Amino acid sequence: MLNISENSIGKLLNLNHFQSYRYLNNKDAKKRRIYYGVSFIFLLFFMLFVPWTQNIKGKGYVTTLLPEQRPQSIQSIISGRLEKWYVREGNYVNKGDTLIYITEVKNDYFDPNLISRTQEQVDAKSRSIVSYDDKITALKTQLSSIRKSRLLKLEQVRNRIIQTKNKINIDSIDLNAYRIRYDIAKNQYNRTLELHNQGLKSLSELQEKELKKQGIFAAFLSQQNKLENQKNMLINFKLELSSTEQDYQQKISKTNSDIQSALSSKLEARSHTSKLQNQLSNYQQRQNLYFITSPTDGYITKTIKKGTGQLIKEGTDILTIMPSDYDLAVEIYVKPQDLPLLRLNDHSRLQFDGWPAMVISGWPEKSTGVFSGKIFAIDQNISNNGKYRVLIAPDEKEKKWPENLRVGTGTYTFVLLKDVPIWYELWRNLNGFPPDFYRAAEDNTDAKEIKTKAPVKSVK
Repeated sequence: MLNISENSIGKLLNLNHFQSYRYLNNKDAKKRRIYYGVSFIFLLFFMLFVPWTQNIKGKGYVTTLLPEQRPQSIQSIISGRLEKWYVREGNYVNKGDTLIYITEVKNDYFDPNLISRTQEQVDAKSRSIVSYDDKITALKTQLSSIRKSRLLKLEQVRNRIIQTKNKINIDSIDLNAYRIRYDIAKNQYNRTLELHNQGLKSLSELQEKELKKQGIFAAFLSQQNKLENQKNMLINFKLELSSTEQDYQQKISKTNSDIQSALSSKLEARSHTSKLQNQLSNYQQRQNLYFITSPTDGYITKTIKKGTGQLIKEGTDILTIMPSDYDLAVEIYVKPQDLPLLRLNDHSRLQFDGWPAMVISGWPEKSTGVFSGKIFAIDQNISNNGKYRVLIAPDEKEKKWPENLRVGTGTYTFVLLKDVPIWYELWRNLNGFPPDFYRAAEDNTDAKEIKTKAPVKSVK
């Protein structure tokens, strides 16, 4: 009531009959309101200094720590026709169990005796290698014989040369002797001619001396011709030595060429044999690939190819198998500006889809229904979505993750950072500042640790 009118109704109404009027005029109530207001203000002021855990939030899904523990697609290495199924979806299989049987579709492998016939070709080529070895041995023996014969023949020709040189020396001596005898006979003839002219010698004696001189001269010419023949023979023996050397060198070269040709043929046969053996091994391995087996223990989750009779190309997915033994992890993506704040083994809290929880990100100790984890790996390369992938593994020291958790389950994650007052966190969010970057100094962590390579092999 403002009481601005000159006409008052206070005499007509008893305001104390109204509860609200009595409550507003109650001085104790006014004091309580002031007390409550001041208490609320002090409570708000106190709350501003309550510690608040900074965190980086992210959404992700459940995966496995190791690549071989994740769902695997089974393919066929070779093309074929799907002939028979040995499993169905939901079956548990052990490593090595037969999943599918396929038959051949390429005409190069239709021959039922392909392996035996290829083996025959390998055996034939192997025997040809032995034949080449025998041929090489025979050629080497022939080469050795040629070299011995060459030495003997050359030695024989050299002996003839020596003999001819000796004969030349002897003939040269004989020729000198005949020259001396001719000179003596000539002198005797000249003296006899002078005495005959003086009448002291008869014509008979003169003719006898002349005949003797002519005979010695004829012998001298014969010896000279004999010496020339020996010299010509020496030249012929030297030519024969050179010719013999060349002939045997040709024979040795030809035999070496035959040996090299045999070696080349042997190596070619060995190369062909290796190719045939490789081809035979490929045929044998290809027959083993007709039965597609399980690479690990696990469950058949999805069959991509249906029925029988379908043609399967190499590398085509046929079915998917989920390994039965795996270590769970959570895969999340963080913004690039948050990446420098993360470290390996940083703690985090996780909420899984299907598990009720009450999450207070700033007070993780007050949250219920959440599970603990720690950073296991941080990608060094940005993903296609413009964020960095972070892998979180279970924290063995705290609450275990649910046993019924499956790969692919959605998660809501927040990685725990520094504890700061609430007023600072409000101020930081209002200004759009990133979380504090001073944890490394508080944790006594070397700055180089930020560059630690990830992932590591084990979290234990």
